[in-house]
Amino acid sequence: MAEHNHVVTKDGNVSMQRVDDALDRIEPGQKEAILENFNSFKSYLAKRITLAQKIGLSEEQLAVAAEKVGDYLAAHEEPRNSEEKLLLELWKAGNQEERHKLAHMLVKLVKADDK
Repeated sequence: MAEHNHVVTKDGNVSMQRVDDALDRIEPGQKEAILENFNSFKSYLAKRITLAQKIGLSEEQLAVAAEKVGDYLAAHEEPRNSEEKLLLELWKAGNQEERHKLAHMLVKLVKADDK
């Protein structure tokens, strides 16, 4: 896949505008496997966070990316379990600042589980 399709370029620049495009490119079967239960979602997110850390993304960049993913999921996916339903309800209830804090908390949750 050409570099212009990636969220992160070879030189480490991050294009948050491409997050939605990257999520749209996930095959429906793979998306279903990721979202079918909360543990598989956290595992998928943990792998992406580990990759992002290896290329040098900061905590803030991780949270901004997680926020974009949260916005995408809230707009395009129905919750498949009680944890996702709770996250959606918190997401919808929060303002921009609260959603950003929730994104930080999700990154921390996933990183803590990954240890």
